[in-house]
Amino acid sequence: MKIRGIKATPINLRLEAPYAWVFGELDGFSPVIVEVETEDGLVGLGEAPTPAAAAIINDVLAQRLVGRDAFDIAGAEHVCLPFWTGVQSINDRTRITAFGAIEMALWDLRGKAWNQPLYQLLGGAVRKDIPFTDYFSLRGDGDGVKGETTPEEVADYCVELHETHGTTFFEGKFSTDDPRISLRMVELIREKLGDDAMIRIDSNQAYSLSTARRLARPLEELGVRNWEDPVATSEEMRELRRHCSIPFSTHNIDIARAMDLKVPDAFVGNPTAHGGIGRMLRFVGACEHAGIDFWCYSGDSGIGSAAYLHLCAALGWIREPNQSLFRMQPMDITEEGPFCPRNNTVRVPEGPGLGVTLSRENLAACHRDFAENGPCNKYHDPAKPGTYRRLPLN
Repeated sequence: MKIRGIKATPINLRLEAPYAWVFGELDGFSPVIVEVETEDGLVGLGEAPTPAAAAIINDVLAQRLVGRDAFDIAGAEHVCLPFWTGVQSINDRTRITAFGAIEMALWDLRGKAWNQPLYQLLGGAVRKDIPFTDYFSLRGDGDGVKGETTPEEVADYCVELHETHGTTFFEGKFSTDDPRISLRMVELIREKLGDDAMIRIDSNQAYSLSTARRLARPLEELGVRNWEDPVATSEEMRELRRHCSIPFSTHNIDIARAMDLKVPDAFVGNPTAHGGIGRMLRFVGACEHAGIDFWCYSGDSGIGSAAYLHLCAALGWIREPNQSLFRMQPMDITEEGPFCPRNNTVRVPEGPGLGVTLSRENLAACHRDFAENGPCNKYHDPAKPGTYRRLPLN
């Protein structure tokens, strides 16, 4: 089965309301949707997390892969990333994520050709109901959606998730300039939902080591399950470990350094960050050997999220809930999406390959948004018409 063509389409996936984090306000994500078509007419789907991947895929990698055997994934990696250690040594990892999206599509093709869900190709499922957290943060108002601009409103939002969807696994932004605001959010969630609620927090490296030290004791008393990127460097995280028993996680997927420094306790990643599903399988295996947890992060469309679901179904070591912004993403580019957790879980798709179907109409709409407005993740000026109001970060 030969590859006939490869197409990468940048899109915008808007959140229903912008949320506040250390870098300002985020109104959505701008991934790239990849389609790999074979001479037999099958189309495999993949997703890269950055719009910069589109040009690399369309202008460079596609030319290297057209005419090759779609089942030869190792060969595809060799022609796209022939010097892996050299590629990893540069600061821009876009080429790695670009190939990772193509590799995901090749796995999807393999499943479709053999009429098997991806988890079966990976060895079978150890679970089919995949755990996810629901997300919380200070949020501005969106299109027809009232945001949560105070800790009290955030806690009430979490109570609503619990009552409506059975959510007891929560993760949220803990990165306000004044950490007392974030701390008050967690206090109120714990007070309103009790000890049975799992609460994880993500600081995105917002705090100095001295500030993180002061926060450690009250966060321990609140029973925080995990603290993602509490400080800016791994060395500071190692020092913070002396003052804090809460497990740490990070997006910095340097396992050799983690083993040397004895932090973090978990990595948070996705297949394309590693260069594809195959390399993520090997990375998670190394994490299991080292006793370091792994789970997937959030913000992808139904395509990337489906890949998470299959990997978590097949890999027993991914034991903790994955992150989820599903509830905050009102639109998806798959017919099946957006996924929505119920009682903390999402069922793995049972269709061939990734088990999701591309919505041409939604893909066109999201690409048109990107073409007309540029990518998401911009800093917004509240003084300009059409932008949302600034949230109380301090």
